[in-house]
Amino acid sequence: MITLNEIRADLRDIKYYYARRKMFDQTSNVVGRNKIIEKVELYNACVCSAPPRLYDIYVSLYLNNHTQESLSENIGYTVEYISKLNGQLIRFLQKNLNK
Repeated sequence: MITLNEIRADLRDIKYYYARRKMFDQTSNVVGRNKIIEKVELYNACVCSAPPRLYDIYVSLYLNNHTQESLSENIGYTVEYISKLNGQLIRFLQKNLNK
């Protein structure tokens, strides 16, 4: 069973992957495919069945590399609400990744 802390760590790795995606793509043919790509594919497939707001939070925070503060400014939600949605996302991922 995957824990909430493991999901948080995975999301940090996913965020890093997307921030440096060009490097990962360019070097996968030379060095080999990094294991984070498998995790990215797993999480992306899982989040496709998430409610729209959670899907948006996942894309905005982890793929588009926003902070909770910058995202709150961009979409007009409070930082606290973004944090609440992120918590809901993490619990959604835990529930669905453990199936």
